[in-house]
Amino acid sequence: MKATQADINWLGNVSVFEVNRLNAYSDHRYYSTMEEAQAAGTMKMRYDLNGTWKFNYAIRPDCRPELFYQSDYSSEGWDDIEVPGHIQLQGYGQIQYVNTQYPWDGLNELRPPALPQDKNAVGSYIRTFHLPSGWQNNPVFISFQGVESAFYVWLNGQFVGYGEDSFTPSDFDLTPFLQDGENKLAVEVYQRSTGSWLEDQDFWRFSGIFRDVYLYTVPAAHIRDLRVVTDLDPSYTNGTLNLDLKLEGKAAAGARVEAELRDAEGNTLRTFGGVEVTNGLVSLREEFGKVNLWSAEIPYLYRLYIRVYDAAGQLVEVVPQSVGFRKFEMIDKVMHINGKRIVFKGVNRHEFNPRRGRAITKEDMLWDVRTIKQNNMNAVRTSHYPNQSLWYELCDEYGLYVIDEMNLETHGSWQKLGAVEPSWVIPGDKPEWHDIVMDRAVSMVERDKNHPSILIWSCGNESHGGEVIYKVSQYFKSADPTRLVHYEGVFHDRRFDETSDMESRMYAKPADIEEFLNANPTKPYISCEYMHAMGNSIGGMHKYTELEDKYPMYQGGFIWDYIDQSIYKKDRYGKEYLAYGGDFGDRPSDYSFCGNGIVHADRKVTAKMQEVKFLYQNIKLFPDLDGVKIVNGNLFADTSSLDLVYSLEREGHEVLRGTLEVNVPAQSEKTVSLPLETETLAGGEYAVNAAFVLKEATLWADKGDEVAFGQFIFTQDSAANTAEDLNLTSDIQVVEGDVNIGVRVGQTHVLFSKAFGTLVSLKLSGRETIAQPPAPLFWRATTDNDKGTAMGFELGAWYAASLLPRCVEWKAEQKPDQYRIEFTYKLNISADVQVKVAYTVRADGSVHVHNAYKGTAGLPDLPIHALSFKTSPEYGNVEWLAMGPEENYADRAFGARLGIHGSKVADTVAPYLVPQESGNRTGVRWAKLTDDAGRGFKIEASAAPVELNVSPYTAFELENAQHVYELPPVHYTVVTVAGKQMGVGGDDSWGAPVHPEYRIASDSELEFEFVIRAL
Repeated sequence: MKATQADINWLGNVSVFEVNRLNAYSDHRYYSTMEEAQAAGTMKMRYDLNGTWKFNYAIRPDCRPELFYQSDYSSEGWDDIEVPGHIQLQGYGQIQYVNTQYPWDGLNELRPPALPQDKNAVGSYIRTFHLPSGWQNNPVFISFQGVESAFYVWLNGQFVGYGEDSFTPSDFDLTPFLQDGENKLAVEVYQRSTGSWLEDQDFWRFSGIFRDVYLYTVPAAHIRDLRVVTDLDPSYTNGTLNLDLKLEGKAAAGARVEAELRDAEGNTLRTFGGVEVTNGLVSLREEFGKVNLWSAEIPYLYRLYIRVYDAAGQLVEVVPQSVGFRKFEMIDKVMHINGKRIVFKGVNRHEFNPRRGRAITKEDMLWDVRTIKQNNMNAVRTSHYPNQSLWYELCDEYGLYVIDEMNLETHGSWQKLGAVEPSWVIPGDKPEWHDIVMDRAVSMVERDKNHPSILIWSCGNESHGGEVIYKVSQYFKSADPTRLVHYEGVFHDRRFDETSDMESRMYAKPADIEEFLNANPTKPYISCEYMHAMGNSIGGMHKYTELEDKYPMYQGGFIWDYIDQSIYKKDRYGKEYLAYGGDFGDRPSDYSFCGNGIVHADRKVTAKMQEVKFLYQNIKLFPDLDGVKIVNGNLFADTSSLDLVYSLEREGHEVLRGTLEVNVPAQSEKTVSLPLETETLAGGEYAVNAAFVLKEATLWADKGDEVAFGQFIFTQDSAANTAEDLNLTSDIQVVEGDVNIGVRVGQTHVLFSKAFGTLVSLKLSGRETIAQPPAPLFWRATTDNDKGTAMGFELGAWYAASLLPRCVEWKAEQKPDQYRIEFTYKLNISADVQVKVAYTVRADGSVHVHNAYKGTAGLPDLPIHALSFKTSPEYGNVEWLAMGPEENYADRAFGARLGIHGSKVADTVAPYLVPQESGNRTGVRWAKLTDDAGRGFKIEASAAPVELNVSPYTAFELENAQHVYELPPVHYTVVTVAGKQMGVGGDDSWGAPVHPEYRIASDSELEFEFVIRAL
């Protein structure tokens, strides 16, 4: 649309979404010389406008300084604001987080495309500039890479243009409006527009100029748009390169174009072209014979230099362009990359920084791409909008497959309180929404089309179905037949099933996926979102990854999601914490639902990543007593760049280590022997560890970093030795009082209370280990997933049962070498439930603890079967021989490994946004709790390994805190020994139960044993 005057009514007009905006084009760079193009540095024909702008904030349109764009309007006294950046994160307006509901729900009674008039914040920006030297006689344009959600532009008092779509660029021609000397640029940004109805993503609702802004000029003959298409022959060996160029400028007529392709080492393979521009167009096709292929495993990039010469033969422009030869296609209902079946080991990623919101930096992106690669992920979905162009460049270079998703989500228009109710869904079949939606698709494709990392175009997210989105998919297929098209929403509207080339679902259970795959489907399956990683989650992920080898048409999924969307805020005492929805007084809000990351918002990796890295590894290692079986699941990469490091550990201590060079081709397996000599080993428990580590540093990891791991645990029998060291035993002295029973064995002094029915004191070498007595525990601090299943309602009786168990009986028995006392407890949950805790003090000074539970039918599952006590906070260090090194649970322990791991007790509490159960270790053989001088005590598993949680807080303290700052000052170290704790789940966070094999039935009989002894 063209116009010379701005109209505020465009904001609510669904047919007006751009005015005077330039057509979308490819995101290539261009330079004046080959030297500049090869250096690929800052473009001299681009002038950065990022930085400090003058700013005025108005809560609604009728409060804005309407004529601020006029040349003589003074901004003296206005505030300063940083660009790029969000208005709401720089001290203005209301920060708000909502998920599926629209942000005005319950505040304004609206239906699309109507807008709230009372709360539509307006940011007025002013920036002055002088044209760079040498630009005066050239055309000058301005590019806004991202503005949320609608904006008007003026230069020197004259209207330039209008744009919507927060996540793709809007460019305008400034040439007619420039003046000598100082130029005044004015930008008016509105938080709400018709575009807001299409941007109901699960994120914080911001506004402002949050991506780069720059001026640019172009040479006399300029490649405005570039399309690079590669193809491979049927053998996936020989490559063809197709180029389509659109040129503009006064020298474009008669200009000549040639191209030069260089390999990754900079060697020229061929120079071709040399053809004249015809009607502003040039098309080139060149066959190159055998080429190196691009994939996420081996992201080989060629460098193409396109040179433009004017009619006089002078070089006027050089465009450097990365080229990856690859072919993505559907073969027999299965997606293939370069002829091989692909499995997406993916993650959904929001652009986010806890201080800058979605105005992320290059440093953020570099950290992200390295972290994703280091943890064996091979794919990213740009949920739910096109990302900054640099992200796609990094994915090309580092090697990640991308689902590029257009900026569309209308979740609140068709799903309410979880129910599908599309009575006023948009865009649906409504023709008036066709153009505004299609424009977003075109803008994404035209900008991003040359990135080999992008395999799939996505029609958006959670916008139901309908004809409009179907037409978007048809546009994708016609504009770019080299890629496939994704859209999950057809699940809700099968009228347009052809919208998506693959069956894509969110949070389907493994059994539901298998049901689909067993029903002779016509499309392959991916989970565009699965494993809802909210808080302590990712349990049961193995049930999904196990489908990869079972069903060829199961082609992986994308974890939700990569990073917590939490924002730094200060509590009332001035201490920073990571805040979530509602913490800023935002209403409505979806509160902590913004915290679903496998990475914390401050870019610290969560413990959940341990499981992700293991289950996503392409190379599987299966060590045993004879050697290690290596299964290389890579499609293209062998193991020549890796060292095989093996070790043998006896009860956590290394007894053997070595390195082998083993080259296993892709898609093959090999078994290699390891020199373990197990027949000579002393008795004990052993672990055979095998790992592939990088021989040399890569872009994404350092030399020696681990990429694959496997472990085998076995027990070596030892010759029977029953001889007792009499120097380690002492006589057992028992003092039975009226209320207490004291037991002394050497330096071990134990006191049992008949009144309280438990152990009340355990002194080891004169130091007390019991600050508060042990008590049966059946409750864990609810995780986010637990809350989603209403555990507090369904299982809450176990909370009360844990608060007040009643000792109804005790009995004691003394033998020459031990003293045993057993306490029987009744619980208020049922008269038929019985718990017995027996303590046996032995002649070596150790205290053996046996916990037995006898359940009954008709009760809810147990969250945990444990015994918990408090000790001194001076015991602030813990070391385990257990599964680790990170926290793990029954359904999230595949990535854990048996070994000796240590931590400060304060660090065992994971910094999830809402305090909850965390820090557990499974497979615990022993644990040492010590003070800083190394004094303390040891807990040993007896009959079988136990689970152990050592924390500064009780389950009840964690349960009753909604933020970290609500937790009490630390007065104890809390030790919780469990025979079993239920898994954490993760199929979703709003009702999916933990899988049955990881739950604890209440009608069973349970027991566990452990030993407390002095160090």
